[in-house]
Amino acid sequence: MAGASKPRPARGEPLAWALFAAGGTVAALLLPVHAAILGIAYAAGWLPSDALSYERILDLVGHPIVKAYLGVLLVLPLFHWGHRFRFILHHQFGIHGARGVVAGLCYGIALAGTAIAIFILVRI
Repeated sequence: MAGASKPRPARGEPLAWALFAAGGTVAALLLPVHAAILGIAYAAGWLPSDALSYERILDLVGHPIVKAYLGVLLVLPLFHWGHRFRFILHHQFGIHGARGVVAGLCYGIALAGTAIAIFILVRI
């Protein structure tokens, strides 16, 4: 049919997919590095014993670039989770009727986690 047009995606859908992709990238590339440093290198004694002292970590986290990095490390995987969980509920569990409510809850939880993370990082 010549006059038929494709259905347009929801207004926020491209943003949700972009946050999903960015969160997946962060979760796949940066979280394993932190697990290796904190869970393996420090535990094995490869780092100095005072590397994770309270004063040293407080000084490190007080730097604006480190705060931004930690914000990205915490926030983007939350949106990755929210998007993935939304589609798991939709496709795997068959919750089709409440798409807007499910999306609102999933992304709302991610936004609440974002607000908490930003609040804590600003307060440090």
